[in-house]
Amino acid sequence: MKCREFGASGIKASVVGLGAWVIGGGVGWGEEPDDNESIRAIHAALDAGVDLIDTAPVYGYGRSERVVGIAIKGRREKVVVATKCGLWWDDCRGSFFLEYDGKRVYRSLRPDTIRIEIESSLKRLSTDYIDLYQTHWPAVDPEKTPIAETIDCLLELKKEGKIRAIGVSNTSFEELKENIACGEVVTLQPRYSMLCREIEKEILPYCMSNNIATLAYSPLEQGLLTGKVGMDRVFGPDEWRSNTDWNPWFKPENRVRVLAMLETWKDLTAAYGCTLAQLVIAWTVAQPGLTHALCGTRGVSQAVENADGGRIDITAEDLTRITRDVDALGSPW
Repeated sequence: MKCREFGASGIKASVVGLGAWVIGGGVGWGEEPDDNESIRAIHAALDAGVDLIDTAPVYGYGRSERVVGIAIKGRREKVVVATKCGLWWDDCRGSFFLEYDGKRVYRSLRPDTIRIEIESSLKRLSTDYIDLYQTHWPAVDPEKTPIAETIDCLLELKKEGKIRAIGVSNTSFEELKENIACGEVVTLQPRYSMLCREIEKEILPYCMSNNIATLAYSPLEQGLLTGKVGMDRVFGPDEWRSNTDWNPWFKPENRVRVLAMLETWKDLTAAYGCTLAQLVIAWTVAQPGLTHALCGTRGVSQAVENADGGRIDITAEDLTRITRDVDALGSPW
């Protein structure tokens, strides 16, 4: 497994990380995950060379963190644990974000709520420190905590030994620059896949120039890029993949185009002795400035399959071919 550093933090992690969003469950994922299977999947990923696990309090309202905490018991020193702060549901502090699974969630990067969140995450994860602590979403009006105040709070947590490094997620280019200017931000977690490449324009080049690691979430587009989501697959009305405003690639007319493209890569999967998912993961972490890919899993077999994507080196010629095919898809709109 290839490993890369989180900027100048001194922390090094596998290029393929386990994204623990689905482990938290909830209506957006359809069938509920089995906690015991999730624990087995985490163990399988660790055994396969993955040492990065990314979670968040809001994933199942604490469930994902608790499951991760159980799974890493006895292996804590060998795992890079990343979690987040800033999505808050205990009261109405912050700015309203969304209603999900019966709770109203607010964006809050206030120091007082961050202080509460860090203690809750440490307890759920059964640890006394978090390797990478990330702001989940930027603060927005009407309660837009200044970025400097948030970063100052995180720097204090770092001095106290509760976190080892600071990261941000889902920021605009301007927000990213402001966060970095406030001090010691070493990672960005953006949405990125071969079907969602907006950050290539400004953000990835900037991260490369400023030694910022990038942890891509949804690199497999919630399974679409594995080739296993056929045209006969029907999603429930509350599932994330039914929201084609959020992900228009799941519209039938777009899904069929993606599947047709994936079909043309059979010679590549044969040549590299890999699956489509592994080919896509390998392409993702080969992109300039993209350092890590966070891949979700529902079970042991997926965890092992994703991990092996971090061992493949695609030739420059084949990388160019894949990118050219993706470019030919055009816009999903």
